[in-house]
Amino acid sequence: MDALFIAAGIAFGAVFLGEMGDKSQLMALSFATKYRMRTVILGLVIAIGALIGISVGLGAAAGNLLPTDWIRLAAAIMFIGFGLWGLKPEKDGHDEAEGPIKERRTGLLTVVAAMFLAEFGDKTMIIAMGMGSSYNPWGVWIGGTAGMLAADLLAVFAGAWIAKRIPAKVVRYVASALFLVIGVLLGIEAVSALAD
Repeated sequence: MDALFIAAGIAFGAVFLGEMGDKSQLMALSFATKYRMRTVILGLVIAIGALIGISVGLGAAAGNLLPTDWIRLAAAIMFIGFGLWGLKPEKDGHDEAEGPIKERRTGLLTVVAAMFLAEFGDKTMIIAMGMGSSYNPWGVWIGGTAGMLAADLLAVFAGAWIAKRIPAKVVRYVASALFLVIGVLLGIEAVSALAD
């Protein structure tokens, strides 16, 4: 039982610190300005739990088996698409509304897919894989998931605060710009890794 707690504590600290200032925080902040908080939080829990679980499993079992560069390139394309989509004017008057858009049936799926793909092969996954090969895998999964969730929730609460105080049109353009920047950076990373 001590090994579980030690692994959880180390994983929490490593992943929390590794996530500070990472693109997942920017994404969480953007999502919090667009979707209901409970949708964003549930999406984060699902994506992060699955991502850290896969990472620990791979680390414990075999190591680096997945083509993460191609997945990163797919995530880059998806982010650029989100950014361009966000620049399109809303047709049903949401630009004038204050706060996050409340009715989005695809919000949960968007949050889960975007977070999972963007973080797949990122340093958080590598940290969890490495720790999964050395420490109690359950402890690493629990601590890593909690650490990444804690870091991203800081951004969610900041995004919700911003959405209440800044006009929706400004938030939409800034969120679109963030998605475009993240997409371009992911694309450059993926293309340069694939070119090597």
